[in-house]
Amino acid sequence: MKILQLLLLPVALLYGLLVAFRNMLYDLGLFSSKAFEETQVISVGNLSVGGTGKSPHVEYLIRLLYPLTKLPDGKSGIAVLSRGYGRISDGYILADEKSTAYDIGDEPCQFKQKFPEVPVAVDKNRVRGIKNLLDEFPLLNTVLLDDAFQHRAVRPDLSILLTDYSNLYINDFMMPAGRLREWSRTAQRADIIIVAKTPEIFSPLERRAIKEKIKPKPYQHTYFSYVKYGDFTPLFPKKDTKPLTKEFYFERNFSVLLITGIAKSSNLEYYLTEKMMRLKHLKYPDHYRYSSVDVQKIRKIFDNIASENKLILTTEKDAMRLSLPALEKELTGLPVFYIPIEVAFHDKDEEEFNEQIIGHVRRNKIHSRLYKRKG
Repeated sequence: MKILQLLLLPVALLYGLLVAFRNMLYDLGLFSSKAFEETQVISVGNLSVGGTGKSPHVEYLIRLLYPLTKLPDGKSGIAVLSRGYGRISDGYILADEKSTAYDIGDEPCQFKQKFPEVPVAVDKNRVRGIKNLLDEFPLLNTVLLDDAFQHRAVRPDLSILLTDYSNLYINDFMMPAGRLREWSRTAQRADIIIVAKTPEIFSPLERRAIKEKIKPKPYQHTYFSYVKYGDFTPLFPKKDTKPLTKEFYFERNFSVLLITGIAKSSNLEYYLTEKMMRLKHLKYPDHYRYSSVDVQKIRKIFDNIASENKLILTTEKDAMRLSLPALEKELTGLPVFYIPIEVAFHDKDEEEFNEQIIGHVRRNKIHSRLYKRKG
């Protein structure tokens, strides 16, 4: 343990005791935890502070469940509820096509742009948020709770816990000495544990070793996922312009100025280092609010890159914050792209994970009529 961690240890222990006391109050029923009979709630969260890939896993669930839960009138049978971290608004907001990252947060904004037919809402109070969603969409089959493992006021029907392959929760410590928001033993509340951001080439031996470290309970299913990077996408696409694959830029030895304001960018940085001739990385804090001054700095650094083939690359989350109308004019003339990501599962995990999620939804008594009709 580093010296700074040792110095922060007393504060971390005090914080850990407070969190444990809060959880005890929920476990004893002294704090209420609401279960919703009107709809099914699936929670996706983690024990650490950001960086485990919750957003792409929520998107995976949307792609999996949307066609299955579509209502007879063609409307979406699923919705997403998030806290909306980083927004400047407050209370409950139902996203629409005009919502920005400042209105609802970058991750919900990303969900809404990628899945416009799916209701996306934000509310720090998750109980109120679900009630408001059900008031507006009373036939919802499933509500996906984003980043909600610590939100015990809602009792989910299924709880999915993510942990980063490079920093498993069992190897971490409580904040501020570490990155944990709860003690690692509280992972027992999860029904599913996903080890995320594993290498694309992943041996059965390493898989077995990680499971032995995590020691999942008999009722917990463990899966292993990895990140798939998409093609570079223009931040401000031009009409009638055919998109190029990322291999186009790799083969022509482009230099890249990487702009990130996310919790953990090391995986992306490593991926690009292997592919690009030159990579310069400009890091900002997670959910950073970019300003005109930042864009001027980005432009100056980009102009000083001595290469004919060069571009600016950012993440999908950052794209939500950089594409605001106030910054669009500032970025005019710059070749700014973002790289979308998706998650995939190793070996038979995809089939087994999909079967567990779909089977869980189908077994839910609320939806039995719907799924009997669909066969």
